[in-house]
Amino acid sequence: MEASDLRAKTEPQLHEQLLELEKERFNLRFQAASGQLENTARVRVVRRDIARVKTVLHQKQSKQTNAAKKPA
Repeated sequence: MEASDLRAKTEPQLHEQLLELEKERFNLRFQAASGQLENTARVRVVRRDIARVKTVLHQKQSKQTNAAKKPA
C-alpha cells in the first residue's frame, strides 16, 4: 500500500481501512501466539500500513484545521 493511494481516499474510507488493518493485526497476533503464523513478515507489513493510514489521516485532519483557522 502506497501513501499516494491513501491520499486519494476520503477520511471515512481511511477510517474503514484502519479498522480492517487493526483487525488483521489482532488476528496475526493470535496466530503468532498459538504458533499458527506462517508468514511472519506480514505482521511488519500490517504494522507499517497502519502507520501510513494514521499519518495520512492526521495530515488530512490538520489540513482541515488549518483551513478553518485561516482568516478569509
